[in-house]
Amino acid sequence: MRLALQKFLIAVSTLLLINSGAVIAQHETAETQVETTIIEATHEDAHHAEAPKKFNAGEMIVEHITDAHDWHICDYAGKPIGFPLPIIIYSTTKGLVQFSSSRFEHGHASYEGYSLVKQKIISADANETFYDISITKNVMAIFISIAVLLVVFLSTARAYTRRKGQAPKGIQSVVEPFIIFVRDEIAKPNIGPKYERYLPILLTIFFFIWVNNLLGIIPIFPGGANVTGNIAVTLVLALIVFFITTFSANKDYWMHIFNTPGVPWWLKFPVPLMPVVELMGALTKPVVLTLRLFANITAGHIIVLAFIGLIFIFGESSTGVGLGVSIASVAFAVFMDVMELLVAFLQAYVFTLLSAIYFGSAVEEHQHAEEHAH
Repeated sequence: MRLALQKFLIAVSTLLLINSGAVIAQHETAETQVETTIIEATHEDAHHAEAPKKFNAGEMIVEHITDAHDWHICDYAGKPIGFPLPIIIYSTTKGLVQFSSSRFEHGHASYEGYSLVKQKIISADANETFYDISITKNVMAIFISIAVLLVVFLSTARAYTRRKGQAPKGIQSVVEPFIIFVRDEIAKPNIGPKYERYLPILLTIFFFIWVNNLLGIIPIFPGGANVTGNIAVTLVLALIVFFITTFSANKDYWMHIFNTPGVPWWLKFPVPLMPVVELMGALTKPVVLTLRLFANITAGHIIVLAFIGLIFIFGESSTGVGLGVSIASVAFAVFMDVMELLVAFLQAYVFTLLSAIYFGSAVEEHQHAEEHAH
């Protein structure tokens, strides 16, 4: 948890330094532009109309790590290239409203009384109550990852059925080692004899996180979405683990929370100090799972995008400096992308491991009474 927050803070600090670098670069070039500004003062309006927009690293990074109502692929001739996504709104006054996000013209137009401001839908009627259930970029990416997982695992299951007792082949030989790894290195050691009951959800969590992490590294469609770097997604995954742990817990699990064995009575009654501490520990488990995955994935994306942004920032200020920074930034960005491949697997492993530990603590049977009897 501490490592995740440290990595996240480093990424944010890098972003702030880059923005500072942009300001310094603009300040350094301001003196050389004074004479040109004076000469062209009479054409000020036309100049501002034709001047290219300055590169903003902060906007670029935020655009890539946040959710969106369209899938932006690239820019060509100053125009964005991509495809719109469905806008689905349920209004208490209008009912179900559906249309394409292209109606918003990238935030420059309104439609059906709704407008898009910083990827947030706003109604022209301040008193209207509505719910945005649109298919956003992250939702679309989840559908894509689900399709990938279905193809992979249905093909693997079919291979096991057709080639029973034979050596794995093709995609089966790729997937099987990871399934065995989750079973033998995560489920069995941390859950115990009841591991088979939880193995399907552990495999689902592991491959869902891993596949979405890998797709997030790919800069072009169908990759580029920051699914596991979205705190809503990681929170839902953590809540699933929390509810499974809570509803499958045995009496020993609850006894260790509300009447911890071996703890002096005055720490439990009349002031329930230990029960409160243990209960808070159980409730913070989903928070740990949520923030760990969110912070690590988001921080990794910010660091890579920040160094890519340096290329454009220094390229605008000086060609020579921009070339040197470009080489260094590209080299470091490639290095970070390689590290992201490791992080993609590592974060899936850590989330699955912690989930297995929580499941194991919920079903573990303690023999305190028998131990005291002996």
